[in-house]
Amino acid sequence: MLKGSIVALVTPFNADGSVNYDELGKLIDYHCDNNTGGIVILGTTGEASTISFAEEEEIVKFSVKRCNHRIPLIVGSGSNETEKAINYSKKYSELGADYVLVITPYYNKTNESGLIKHFEAVANASKCPVIMYNVPGRTGMSMSIHALEVLSKHPNIYGIKEASGNISYSAKVSRILSKDFHMFSGNDDIIVPMMSIGAEGVISVLANIAPKQTAKICELCEKGNYVEANKIQKDLLPVINDLFIEVNPIPVKEAMNHLGFNVGGYRAPLDYMADNNREKLFSDLDSNKEIIF
Repeated sequence: MLKGSIVALVTPFNADGSVNYDELGKLIDYHCDNNTGGIVILGTTGEASTISFAEEEEIVKFSVKRCNHRIPLIVGSGSNETEKAINYSKKYSELGADYVLVITPYYNKTNESGLIKHFEAVANASKCPVIMYNVPGRTGMSMSIHALEVLSKHPNIYGIKEASGNISYSAKVSRILSKDFHMFSGNDDIIVPMMSIGAEGVISVLANIAPKQTAKICELCEKGNYVEANKIQKDLLPVINDLFIEVNPIPVKEAMNHLGFNVGGYRAPLDYMADNNREKLFSDLDSNKEIIF
């Protein structure tokens, strides 16, 4: 069962912009050894939108082999074109993904019936369970509760990454949850309240730099110890906020490089942080190292 701290992994790049597979392997090993409950590759944090299909295929092959079933591997396979989402999900599931993460259509968005048909088609094609991804701040649309009620009954739809940041909406989603349909927080700043209403963990940017602490928050919540979990969350809040001071994954990659990881830069149009934001991020990281590690 998928639960706990699931890292939304960055994609490390070499100086020439190519994928740094040596560092990717080290990151996978790091999370397998540090209480992370699952790894998401080719998500938003992994810069999937600027990675070619050929590169994605190689990243999936490499990650499946390196992870070697130590913890679940989730692969981002969504698209705003249904046929592409079907093809990507089918391909990555055949390559060995344990789950696929499928974002709602973006830009062209869709109506409710189209959304339902989109996810049903992807779930029918995928050889592994589908986790839907609701992030209206990125896509410009949010899944209706009625659509979720319909889709929650599909035997190959495992659950939803809920990243709206809207607790009222999430509470409505929680009424749909069951032993067959699960919810994960998509926001690091509200892990505790999300788990208090039924989320089984978080798909986390923070876990890239603080895997043990992110996992600890989830473990405490699972045991019903929300007071202690909330204390850790509040202590980490300055760093969590800094990780989104500019568009993700710019700050988390800056943070990781500052902390000794070798994840490199970004693919355009992403660019390096403004100096004042970088200074704030580094200052908060340095003053909170005892909490992070």
